[in-house]
Amino acid sequence: MERFAIVPPFPESLMRTAVIAAQAPPRAEGSRPVPRAPEPAEERDLVFGGFRYTCRIVRQSAPVTAPLLLLGGSSQNRYSWQGHERWLAPLCTLVTVDLPGYGSSDFLPAGYGIDFLADAVRHMLVELDMPQVNLFGGCFGEVVGLRFAQRHPGQVRRILFGGAANRLPELYEEAVPRLRRTLERGAIEEAADGLVRLFMSNPEAGKVRRHAAVARLLQQQFVNQTPDDIRKAVEHNTRLVTHGCYEPLPVPRVPTLVFTGEFDTLCTPEMGRELAATMPGALFTTVKEADHLVTVERREESADLIARFCTDRPIDDLPYCGPLESPSAASAAALT
Repeated sequence: MERFAIVPPFPESLMRTAVIAAQAPPRAEGSRPVPRAPEPAEERDLVFGGFRYTCRIVRQSAPVTAPLLLLGGSSQNRYSWQGHERWLAPLCTLVTVDLPGYGSSDFLPAGYGIDFLADAVRHMLVELDMPQVNLFGGCFGEVVGLRFAQRHPGQVRRILFGGAANRLPELYEEAVPRLRRTLERGAIEEAADGLVRLFMSNPEAGKVRRHAAVARLLQQQFVNQTPDDIRKAVEHNTRLVTHGCYEPLPVPRVPTLVFTGEFDTLCTPEMGRELAATMPGALFTTVKEADHLVTVERREESADLIARFCTDRPIDDLPYCGPLESPSAASAAALT
């Protein structure tokens, strides 16, 4: 979840570091030239299966890696990743999207499941003439991204999933009927309180960066939903409960990383390990001082982790991450 844009106050030294990183990112392939600054963003309105949807593209004319497709959570939209662009856009072309049923795109009835959304992703990439992408999926974006990778494996170069699981969390399944009834009767403040508790860890669980500030902004985001937002949110919950989030289909053998906040109580680290164990050669790690909203609470660090993985730079021994694990290898060893 990260529909809102949080721009924290940066110390002058950190701001200088961020600017330098954006202008001159580390070279990923020997002596290749430093990438140029990204071009202005463009938007494309597309239609798939009779439903209009919109994508946003920030092009990089001198990329060091394949385009990066960012699929966010159910309350994210195509603008949610602008805060990450300073670190990611100098490396490659970025693509974000409001799939049918989300953001400003057309309402999508719950009868259309995850396969439809995965195929909409493929439709978009064909329209954009992008035969392969580095794929990031966060929260619900992982559900769509994994199905896309399973159904269209040849279009995926690398996979990264954050705040991810291969089953619906019990907390979510228990909360959905209650939240649906609350939204349907128009008790927005009550629903917002419930959603904040669902997506954020208990403050006593452990230190989470900017926990109070993010909780306030998340509350405001939910309270300020339009009737169209609420209608889509109810339909989204119905879609997930009806269709489920996971199919045990083959996953392409490509470089894969699953990560989550160390205090994620919705999609717990153990659930992330379970997902990684189903993916050939997948690595897993936790991000310190973060919960389910890791890409909001630790924006620069999550962007750095994504950038490193997409450019084949080392990701072990990062100061903001826990140990790097290989759950799929451990699972295979346990079976022998």
